[in-house]
Amino acid sequence: MRGPTPEDTTAMEMFRAIAKHYGEGGWMMHAISVALVFTILLVLDRVIALYFQLWTSKEAFLKGLREHIYRGDLDRAISYCASQKRTPLVSVVKAGLINVPKGEADVQAAMDEATLRESPRIEKRTGYLAMLGNVATLLGLLGTIIGLISAFAAVATASASEKAAILSSSISEAMNCTAYGLLTAIPALVAYSVLQGRSQHMIDDINEASVSVLNLIIANREKMKMPASVGEEAAG
Repeated sequence: MRGPTPEDTTAMEMFRAIAKHYGEGGWMMHAISVALVFTILLVLDRVIALYFQLWTSKEAFLKGLREHIYRGDLDRAISYCASQKRTPLVSVVKAGLINVPKGEADVQAAMDEATLRESPRIEKRTGYLAMLGNVATLLGLLGTIIGLISAFAAVATASASEKAAILSSSISEAMNCTAYGLLTAIPALVAYSVLQGRSQHMIDDINEASVSVLNLIIANREKMKMPASVGEEAAG
């Protein structure tokens, strides 16, 4: 049976050092760990939602939709939307198509209403990442302040020869809390910026697609077939 490799030894030493610093940081390290766990869960939730569940390629979707609108086949256009994954972009466009028999104003109003309804699905919970980043930073500072208070209290009762050593050691330990808070806060704030940008990009895609579809409908209005089923669906 082979012994530990140099890489294994290095990894073990690293984990021991991390555990040592964590233990020296005091009880506030546990509070920062809770913020870290929530940050990881939120990032995973939003990445899955924004990059997989709620995302539709605007170009690919509109390319397929244009073929039906150019032919004036409104029923096929609605069926095409219904066959796609239910994402905010698809839902907004479908809401507009269902209201085509009522006129352009109703199409615009329906898409605006659907956009207001779907936007919260895109932006949901992302803002909590910024809050968690700020909370982790403040918890780190609070832990450091508490550690410094304890350090100076210990120095007050120590002998003159021990004061410098005790103060140096205590300050070093207290700073572990600030470091851990920053290590939690920085990724949280970076993730917030990235995911917020993704959310805004998706909302911009919805607005652009809404205008594009409305213009297509207006340009091909005379060719549009208005089957009874569409009128019944719009009325319902």
